[in-house]
Amino acid sequence: MTVSASPSALTLRLTKAQVAAFLDDTFPESSRPLLGQVESLALNHLRMRLDPDPSMRRPGNIVSGPSLMALVDVAAYAVIAAHNGPEAMAVTNALSISFLRACQFEPIYADARILKLGRRLASVDVRIWQRSEDRLVAQSTVGYALP
Repeated sequence: MTVSASPSALTLRLTKAQVAAFLDDTFPESSRPLLGQVESLALNHLRMRLDPDPSMRRPGNIVSGPSLMALVDVAAYAVIAAHNGPEAMAVTNALSISFLRACQFEPIYADARILKLGRRLASVDVRIWQRSEDRLVAQSTVGYALP
């Protein structure tokens, strides 16, 4: 399988339904609702939606940071799979996140875009928002090691 070297040369290898099925097969059934659902897929863009669960609540009635980091990680994993094919052994090798404002208990969206997809490493930008794409809750850069 060939891998595109830059985002401008990317091609989709999976459909939205195939990415969703891949995530369902890869993660335990009990954890899937806590990791978000694929909302849309386009070339170099995957959007996930997460409806917060009471287990994600932290003091101040906001969504916990670890819950947001899990959403970021899964969104990055999913956008890589959509463009690289369903490889379960791709693993996170770096994750940097900046929390920009409190995340309220309402739908959360994560937009993942590939910065670079190489043979061994991938870098993904993930932005988390609520209500409006202009109202960022967090921004993250995620690195993945590819088998």
